[in-house]
Amino acid sequence: MTKNIRRRKFLELPLLSAPIFLGGRLFHERADRSSSMRVKRPFVVSTWEPGLRANAAAWELLEKGGRPVDAVEAAGKAAEDEPSHFVGLSGYPDRDGHVTLDSCIMDGNGDCGAVSFIERIKHPVSVARKVMESTVHVMLSGEGAQRFALENGFSLESGKLSPEAEREWKEWLEKTKYKPLATNRPGRSEQVAPSVFEDGSPNHDTIGTLAIDAAGRLAGMVTTSGMGFKIRGRVGDSAIIGAGLFVDNNVGAATSSGVGEEVIRICGTHTIIEQMRSGRAPDKACREAIRRIVARDPKKAQELLVAFLAISRYGEIGACSINKGKLGFQYAVTNAQFPQGKLFEAESYF
Repeated sequence: MTKNIRRRKFLELPLLSAPIFLGGRLFHERADRSSSMRVKRPFVVSTWEPGLRANAAAWELLEKGGRPVDAVEAAGKAAEDEPSHFVGLSGYPDRDGHVTLDSCIMDGNGDCGAVSFIERIKHPVSVARKVMESTVHVMLSGEGAQRFALENGFSLESGKLSPEAEREWKEWLEKTKYKPLATNRPGRSEQVAPSVFEDGSPNHDTIGTLAIDAAGRLAGMVTTSGMGFKIRGRVGDSAIIGAGLFVDNNVGAATSSGVGEEVIRICGTHTIIEQMRSGRAPDKACREAIRRIVARDPKKAQELLVAFLAISRYGEIGACSINKGKLGFQYAVTNAQFPQGKLFEAESYF
């Protein structure tokens, strides 16, 4: 009798910590299922205040029953068309005075495409989609990406800096005494561009857009001109599937913004999707990704702008940044409830 009781108790032990399947969904602790927001599908979310304009372009398609992948591409093109320091050809250049763009796009079934370090192409998000749909590759970079774009009907733009970007670049050159020559290779100890400029505006930004239709099908895209005055050749997280963007119809979608190097180190968006796959709501999953970045160097983290935005297939939305205030993060939501779009402040770790 005693032996049977002990055996029964032993068999019950794993159930105390194992995940539980309910209605096809995976649950851990109840607290991990709470989410900061849940809205009716279809909807689209984007990073930052300019994401309202990106959302508007996406919503025009999505509310009429359009495909999420078409919607996020429209969002990316709208962002790239806007005069911006951080997205498209009007963005800040690298240290040598060249604007280089990164972009990726991903459908919920795992199809994806990306371009990095591409120059003089107006809509890198559309080139990324072309890579996804017409090649066996995922990412093309630099001159090869530009050549691919031209071979597929994209136009070569002038490459001239916008007046504001040129002015800011020249001021940066004077402050840092950097010489934009091919032989000038800055070392690791050289001062890099900060997360925030002297006026409090962020030095790096990204438009990441996630869309879901009424049936729960997902897609996402990211587009950026990257960190202002970066070392030539630098590529951040925005073109990297699993870092700047990850989408899975069975789980959800996630995107990031801020210092891409920190996001790459933890495979940020893939980490979030796997957390959600294990039962965490989007906000909790985003917070866990932020926690991992902070854990590497808590003191350094207090000066970083890094943020994540995620949605689940069920209509939940969550976001988290390391810091608040000047290093905080906002995101835009557009759906039938918010047809003009609404801006929300993300929670922060600190």
